[in-house]
Amino acid sequence: MGNVSLRRRKERRRIFLLLLPIVLFSLLFVYYPFLRTVVNAFSRVNSKGEIRGFAGLENFRYTYSRPDFLPALIHTLTIAAINVPLTLFITLSLALLTEKSRRLSPLFESLFSLPMAVSMSAACMIFKSMFSPSVGFINYFFSIKCGWYESSETALISCVILTIWMGIGFDYLLLLSALRGIPKSVREATMVDGISLWRRIFLVEIPLISPTIFYVFCTNLVLALMTSAPMIIIMGVSSASGATNTLMSMMYQSGFSSSDYGLSAVMSLTAFVLTLSFTILSFVVEKRRVHYDA
Repeated sequence: MGNVSLRRRKERRRIFLLLLPIVLFSLLFVYYPFLRTVVNAFSRVNSKGEIRGFAGLENFRYTYSRPDFLPALIHTLTIAAINVPLTLFITLSLALLTEKSRRLSPLFESLFSLPMAVSMSAACMIFKSMFSPSVGFINYFFSIKCGWYESSETALISCVILTIWMGIGFDYLLLLSALRGIPKSVREATMVDGISLWRRIFLVEIPLISPTIFYVFCTNLVLALMTSAPMIIIMGVSSASGATNTLMSMMYQSGFSSSDYGLSAVMSLTAFVLTLSFTILSFVVEKRRVHYDA
């Protein structure tokens, strides 16, 4: 019994030491910044980031009464509403097309998953060159003259195109793996029963990979709501005019450009609550639409 007890203590100590780095990392870089953001949202914060008193809901009233808040909220929801379903549709279609292994399958898989190997900054510069009004390939190919990222009418949709392209690679690999993980006996049974291709896809394959589809949907939703600021800043689009302002880009501008940390904290907390609400709603729908039994 003594040896067993000693072995258990050593095993627990080893597990604790293995978990300690990630726990410390999470506390320092995830939970502490989040708690500090919540505190700043209800406090008076000077330009140096020092808390000077309790503000109550004053920061929230100031933020929500700004004329640029509602357009930023609309732009954030627009990006999510377009990005999430389109990315899911494109990646699922590509996965279905390449589901069966063929001689050129490695080539197609590499091409379709290539976006995940390109950094955001590099992708932004590539797209900025492609959509350039003077030397861009897009304008030349379609014989048009359009300042995609310079015009307030096309800047937002141009950013959405970039976010969709960047999300294709990883989602495609997940959905392709899920499709190829379906037992062959299931497909053979549908063939024996004479089920058509479309009925097999919508009534058999998609329900079987619904957990993966749900995961892709949730991650894309979070990314669409929370990660638009870096892209907009790198692209240098006309966020100052409000054409592409989102909640996160407003947070960056108020925090790093204007040193208005109270406003920045409110914008960050608003984006978090919005994302959390949509995620909870997704889990409510999951109970009816997602099937975990094969």
